[in-house]
Amino acid sequence: MRSKKTWLTLLSTALLTMTVLAGCGGTGGIGAASNAAAQGESTAAPAAASAPVKFNFYFTGSQNVKDLWDTLVPMFEKQNDQVDVNLVYIPSGTGAEPTYDRILAAKQAGKGSGDIDLYEDGIGVVAQGTKDGVWQQLDPGAIPNLAKVNADTMKDVDNYAIPYRSSAVVLAYDSTKITNPPKTLDELLSWIKANPGQFAYNDPSTGGSGSSFVQTVIYKDLPEEDIHNSDPSVMAKWDTGFQTLKELGKYVYGDGIYPKKNQGTLDLLMNGEVSLIPAWSDMVLQQINEGLLPDTVKMQQITPGFNGGPTYLMVNGESDKKEAIYQFLDFVLSPEAQTVIVEKMNGFPGIELANMPQETQAKFDGVAEGFRTFNIGDLGTEINKRWQSDVAAQ
Repeated sequence: MRSKKTWLTLLSTALLTMTVLAGCGGTGGIGAASNAAAQGESTAAPAAASAPVKFNFYFTGSQNVKDLWDTLVPMFEKQNDQVDVNLVYIPSGTGAEPTYDRILAAKQAGKGSGDIDLYEDGIGVVAQGTKDGVWQQLDPGAIPNLAKVNADTMKDVDNYAIPYRSSAVVLAYDSTKITNPPKTLDELLSWIKANPGQFAYNDPSTGGSGSSFVQTVIYKDLPEEDIHNSDPSVMAKWDTGFQTLKELGKYVYGDGIYPKKNQGTLDLLMNGEVSLIPAWSDMVLQQINEGLLPDTVKMQQITPGFNGGPTYLMVNGESDKKEAIYQFLDFVLSPEAQTVIVEKMNGFPGIELANMPQETQAKFDGVAEGFRTFNIGDLGTEINKRWQSDVAAQ
C-alpha cells in the first residue's frame, strides 16, 4: 500500500501538469480551449497562409513567343510565390481576334474581365482597345521599372500599354558587295536607281518590312505628326509618295517583282540575287544565328527611320487582379527579364538600351536607335489597296 505522501506527490504533479498545459495557448488541447474560452477569446484555428493570386495571361505568336513566356513565368514565380500566372497560348494563325472580342463583349455585358486579365498584341489592338475603353491606363508609380521605358514610346500609347519588346525594320545588306550602305532615305532612293535589280521589297500586304518601306516613302515629305494620325484626310497627301514608288518599279528586283512575305526578300538576299533589302531586325539576327544567312549580312538604320514594331502588354481594365499583374509587369521590364527577351527573341529590349548590359548595347549599336512607330490605324489598309492599283498593277 502506497503511503499518503506518495499519493500527495502524484496529485501535485498532475495538477502542475494541467496548469502548464492550460497556459500553453498553442497546444490546441482541451485545457487551451477552456482557458481561451474563460478569457472570452476565439477558439478558432489560426488562419492558413493565403493562396497565391492567380491571373490569366493570353498571348499569341510563333513557338519562340511561347518558349519565351515558358521561361520568364517560372523565373517570376520563383521570386514571387504569392502570384500564379496562368499562361493561355493561342498559336499563330489559329485566330487571336476572338480573344479581344471576348474582352470587349464581357465589358459591354457587365461581366468583368471575361477571365482575361493580361493580353499581348500589336499597336492596332492597343489603339482599338483604348478607343473601346477596355485597357487600364497604367500608373508609373505602381510599376517602378516603367521609368526605364522610353517616355516617347509610352506617350504614343498614352500609358495604356507596355512595349515589352520591339523590333524594327532596317536595311539588311551584303557587306561583301556594299561597303557604304545608304544612311538616309534620299540616299536609299538614289542607290536603288544607281543599282538596278539589286534592291527588293515585299508586297506590303504580305509583310511588315515591305509595308514599312512603302509607308516610309509615302510619308517622306509629310509632317512628322502624320505618322501618328489615322484621320482619312491624310490620304490626300499621298500622291507624291505613290508617284515615287511607281517610278522605282523598273529599278527594283526583276523590273517590278515584289516577293510575298518578309521571308521572300530575305531568301533573295540569302541566294545572292539582291544585295539590299528592308527587313525585320529580329528575323535577320535569328537567321544569322541559325546559319541561314551568312554573317557577312549587316544591318543599317536610315534617317528618317523605318518603323519599329513594339509588341505590347495590356491590362484589362475590368480585371480584379491588377496588383498581381503590376508585380509581373515590373519583373518583365527588369534588366534580368529583358536580357532573356533579347536572347530568346533576337529583338530590341522594351526598356532603353542604357539600362541593359554593355554587351547587349553593343549588339544593337546603330540599329536600335532612330526607328519610328507608325500609328496610322486603318490607313495602312488603304495604302495597301492603293499600292496594288498604282504600283503593282503597272
